Amino acid sequence: MPRPSKALLSRERIVATAAALIDAEGLAALSTRRLATELGVRGPSLYNHFATKDEILDAVADMIIAEVDVSFFGTHDWRDALRLWALSYRAALAAHPNIVPYLAQGPGRRPASLRMADAVYGGLVDAGWPPARATHIGALMRYLVTGSALGSFAKGFIEDPALYDAHPHLGQAHRLAEHQRSVDEGAFTLGLDALIDGLSRSFEKLAQAMDR
Repeated sequence: MPRPSKALLSRERIVATAAALIDAEGLAALSTRRLATELGVRGPSLYNHFATKDEILDAVADMIIAEVDVSFFGTHDWRDALRLWALSYRAALAAHPNIVPYLAQGPGRRPASLRMADAVYGGLVDAGWPPARATHIGALMRYLVTGSALGSFAKGFIEDPALYDAHPHLGQAHRLAEHQRSVDEGAFTLGLDALIDGLSRSFEKLAQAMDR
């Protein structure tokens, strides 16, 4: 029989299928056996492309981080760059919330994650931040973004008014889930603005100290 004109498997197809499975059912749903079933192949076929399940997870995580725009560093004031990057970062993670716990473990060996870390750190250092503080800022921003994308504050409240009768200040809490997007995005934006305002004041003090 003639060989198929298109390979049945590719790294890209494996990663896309794994990402879709995680998005739909969560990290626990991903196994090499389940992934092979979704792809319509035998499990060992995956090992021609990935040695372990963790390598597949790394590839999925890196595909998502590759969507984050880091081009603002070096072209915008560091404050604007930080804000625009954080918004892009959160949007990428919010579109794939089930992978966020894995992403929160750090860049590891993931190429796109390391490129992002390099761009942020380099941009901050080039703007005048001391290397140690640039590291702290990068870590702080990751905590803010991943924490925001990890879960919804608004969805944590049940749409049952009677549940909050004993709590006089929570009379409208049952409506929070109804406004999930505006609540969660508003909270993130408020935190981001407050964080950058605080960093801006710290940066000004740093500049004044260096001028003395």
